[in-house]
Amino acid sequence: MRTTTGWKISGGTTALERVQLERRDLRGSDIAVRVDYCGVCHSDLHAVHVMDGVVPGHEFIGTVTELGSAATRFAVGDRIAVGTVVDSCGTCKNCLAGEEIYCTTGWSPTYGGPDRVDGTMQQGGYSREYVINEKYAFPLPTGLDPAKAAPLMCAGITVWSPLRKANVGPGSRVAVAGLGGLGHLAVKFAAALGAEVTVLSRTPDKEKDARALGATGFVVTTDEAQVKQAYGSFDLIIDTISATHDLDPEILMLDLDGELSLLGVSWEIPVNNLLLLIGRKRLSSSATGGLPATTEMLAFAAEHGIEPDVEVLPSARVQEALDRLKANDVRYRFVLDLADLDQTPAQH
Repeated sequence: MRTTTGWKISGGTTALERVQLERRDLRGSDIAVRVDYCGVCHSDLHAVHVMDGVVPGHEFIGTVTELGSAATRFAVGDRIAVGTVVDSCGTCKNCLAGEEIYCTTGWSPTYGGPDRVDGTMQQGGYSREYVINEKYAFPLPTGLDPAKAAPLMCAGITVWSPLRKANVGPGSRVAVAGLGGLGHLAVKFAAALGAEVTVLSRTPDKEKDARALGATGFVVTTDEAQVKQAYGSFDLIIDTISATHDLDPEILMLDLDGELSLLGVSWEIPVNNLLLLIGRKRLSSSATGGLPATTEMLAFAAEHGIEPDVEVLPSARVQEALDRLKANDVRYRFVLDLADLDQTPAQH
């Protein structure tokens, strides 16, 4: 086994503990990756309350440091990106269609799930090293800043997938509900695809940011007059809100055959089916994305200069990042710099 250092969930609080952890020895198709930057996702915040003893982190950028005996896709020193899927069966109909995230036998998450070979718990990217089958790593395109690109591997692909599924392009009318880690990237991608983009937000102060990101419209959802004026206006609404909320106004904002895609993690959201029925509207959802979609997303981001807006913190400030994320005090994604894990911790 290999050893490295990481930040482990301890006691269901955001006070993560710095620990030594084991990584598997390299299998034939594995690569060892020095984790340089890891994004802090809202899912990590959920994890600290339910996954004691686990190292979070499922969107990271790293550098290849060693190759397994059969690994051929990368060379030592290559910059790579890793997202939410690190293994799948590879043979079911969804895997064969390039939708590994929907593997019918269960995809393997970057952390918090069992390794498909030996059953050990996967430990995530809040660590200095990760070992992964090279199939599930992606070359980081030239032009993307490694310190900023990490959130593309979860937040980016999560919003990219429904935009592409809906064939968004010039002439499309897209609204984005919630301007956070996912929402700000949805605005950037939709605008770059040629859509007319509107942001739906409870916070009037976010209008300036929304327009700077590429939105041409802004609706304050607490203003009844603005909401009613927007009824029937959109072909697609990307809802990134992670709290329970009323979907009725969003459904009413859809035009005939419009689609509301729910991406935020909320356990219960009531749906008025009558409002969907009137106007032949569709309710959908989406996880992150398979390998082909992620490759496409990274290439598009590099071509169009799309990077997340991030605040980079040394990994020792992970508790601050999680606490501020809980308080919605970030624009728009925290990224941890893992270089400080090379340092010997101070003695007290």
